[in-house]
Amino acid sequence: MQRINLLSPRLANQIAAGEVVERPASVVKELLENSLDAGASQLDIDVEQGGVRRIKIRDNGTGIMKDDLSLALSRHATSKITTLDDLEAVRTLGFRGEALASISSVSRMHLTSMAEDESDAWRVEAEGKDMATAIRPASHPQGTTIDVRDLFFNTPARRKFLRTEKTEFTHLEEVVKRLALSRYETGFRLSHNGKQVYDLRPVTDQLHAEHRLATLLGKKFIENSLTLDVEAAGLRLWGWIGLPTFSRSQADLQYFFVNGRVVKDKLVAHAVRQAYRDVLYNGRHPTFVLYLELDPSTVDVNVHPTKHEVRFRDGRLVHDFLFSRIHKAIADVRPESDAAPTGIQDTSQNEPEIKEQSALPLSNRAAASGMDWMRSASANTAEASEVRGQLDGLRRLSDYAQGYASQNETVDAETGEVREVSPLNSLGQSGVALSRPDADYQAVPPLGFAVAQLHGVYILSESEQGLILVDMHAAHERIVYERMKAAFYQKNISSQPLLVPINIAVSQSEADLVEENSAVFEAFGFRVERTGLESAMVREVPVILIRGDVEGLVRDVISDLSANGVSDLLESRANELMASMACHGAVRANRKLTIAEMNGLLRDMEITERSGQCNHGRPTWAYLSMSDLDKLFLRGR
Repeated sequence: MQRINLLSPRLANQIAAGEVVERPASVVKELLENSLDAGASQLDIDVEQGGVRRIKIRDNGTGIMKDDLSLALSRHATSKITTLDDLEAVRTLGFRGEALASISSVSRMHLTSMAEDESDAWRVEAEGKDMATAIRPASHPQGTTIDVRDLFFNTPARRKFLRTEKTEFTHLEEVVKRLALSRYETGFRLSHNGKQVYDLRPVTDQLHAEHRLATLLGKKFIENSLTLDVEAAGLRLWGWIGLPTFSRSQADLQYFFVNGRVVKDKLVAHAVRQAYRDVLYNGRHPTFVLYLELDPSTVDVNVHPTKHEVRFRDGRLVHDFLFSRIHKAIADVRPESDAAPTGIQDTSQNEPEIKEQSALPLSNRAAASGMDWMRSASANTAEASEVRGQLDGLRRLSDYAQGYASQNETVDAETGEVREVSPLNSLGQSGVALSRPDADYQAVPPLGFAVAQLHGVYILSESEQGLILVDMHAAHERIVYERMKAAFYQKNISSQPLLVPINIAVSQSEADLVEENSAVFEAFGFRVERTGLESAMVREVPVILIRGDVEGLVRDVISDLSANGVSDLLESRANELMASMACHGAVRANRKLTIAEMNGLLRDMEITERSGQCNHGRPTWAYLSMSDLDKLFLRGR
């Protein structure tokens, strides 16, 4: 049997370097975080060969005192925490005291610094051989310069796993980008092989902040994003969220910061994904740069070696706050009648220079009859037959309309019959005037007035700024869907007891989750009870899901609760079914509409949440300004 030995300081640091120093980008991250914690307002980063040959970082922070220079290269040496209380409310980016020791053990490091209270600068060197260091005088202004050369020169096995120079620099550049987005008050300069990549000056106002965003993330992100700044329950969320039609094929334009620290958290990702659920095309990812500020004592940043993950004391509160605020911000977007709509483009593809507009907020008029979507579905017999089974399960929803029907009824002057004048219901009833622009509007509304229908698919509308094209099926689909949801939730969810309750065998931990989260199920019409140590029983289900795979859905919800602490699967499944029915119930292509019916659809779009996208995430309308049209025909040249 091998005897137990105490590791040498060098070997211990090299082992620690395996966690801290994965690649050159890891070195840059640790050193820049130290500089920011030292109060630096300017950071200069010079790298060679992707950072493998050299990484040089200079800051103008508070510096390191002469007597602390040798200690700075020791493991678990830090100026940022001294007691357990400090660890429970960390306000700095770094705090473990392992970075410099780990980096110096696998490279040739030179550290030069002058503290703000000293008149001379000093330099310490370490070349990975042993931990003994020598200090000598140097010339340097206030601040610190760290020069890291020949990374992994003494651990060739680690060096073999590094990628190409281009790949390593891409990772390094991403680190600089994230930190530049976290500290707008700090200037950043980045050079690679003597060529300047970024020169970001300190930000003093909103305009300069957006200029930095445009530089780092592209001008299109700023052009197609919404600003957000909300507070509640001790939480503040601010930043930028991309419009739904500005989506990506991968999650590569998503930045989330907690108290200035960039994190990748499952709970946060779940909340954002849920907020965009109804408006993104299948397989697309939203874009955002968001900042969450909260009491440091309510978040644990010491749960991952690289500090990429955090744990919130009240995860449910944070999740609900993020979801509700982002969801509302997306729903509240509306076009301005006195300005051209904001351009929206998919940055992953080469799209024509046609601008799309996002969703519009819900007004009081949007609480229209829940019968509209059912009658529209019935009017399209071919489509209605495809969803007849689903309609049977939803028949009880028809009574949701009763409370609102009187708001949308009028008496026919000739027959004396009560007729409904909802724009949705009238799609397919020619002769019912829905819109009287001359009487109802003093100015041109945001989506203008219809002038023609193109091939039975698109509505052409004239606005004050130019031409608007509307996909009538996609637009009507969203309107029907939003009204279905309003009727469904405003009446609370109808449940139906099962004649034969469904018994589900689960693990003990899953049974605990069922017992602890009964309210989650009850909110959507389920009654799920724990009946034993490892069993649960479903006694009631919502009418809308009566024909679905109830046991499979309950198991999925339990799994989601176990993984994320929250679940939106019940709501998602109900919404998916309503979205499917809305798609079948919406006005179909090649359906001829009158001008009045087209205008009625446009007016409904203006008062319906998320009407900028259909239920599948496709845009419902696009916009060409007069200047865009002039360019097409070379006018003014």
